[in-house]
Amino acid sequence: MNTDVMPAEATTLQAALAAFVYHEAMLLDTQRYDDWLSLYVSDGLYWMPLSPDQPMRDESPSLLYEDLLLLRLRVERYRNPRAHSLHPAVRGLRILQAPQIEEGEPGAVLHQTRTPFLYVETQGDSQRMLAATAHHTIEGRPGAFKLRMKKVVLLNADACLPAIQLLL
Repeated sequence: MNTDVMPAEATTLQAALAAFVYHEAMLLDTQRYDDWLSLYVSDGLYWMPLSPDQPMRDESPSLLYEDLLLLRLRVERYRNPRAHSLHPAVRGLRILQAPQIEEGEPGAVLHQTRTPFLYVETQGDSQRMLAATAHHTIEGRPGAFKLRMKKVVLLNADACLPAIQLLL
């Protein structure tokens, strides 16, 4: 989307998509996982590829490739007191740049956004920071957006990574 001179309709769409992306991050930061899961369409997907150019549905491994069923199981694990890797408590915080529209125009029902961010995760005395870019595929119109896919590309996805306890 050309943002040099944006008509009011495009500005409204940009603001609505940005608000959706910020809201999604806030739900994760505050561990409101049921509300976060409700953002997804029924066949939604969360994907963290091993490289930025990894093709979708490639047979090679990904860091994470989960549909809504697996995401729900992950959330249930977060709540399970016997999930010993989550003790002491784990907290995460996302620091987002302004989301940019990659695809989607006013009136369209499918939009692609790109949001570079820093993720900080803390547990006990340990804290780690990761840099990533989130690519959201959002469907619907302002006020009724749903998340079709969230693709998180870690800046150093091909490196030896620490254990990441929570979803980015």
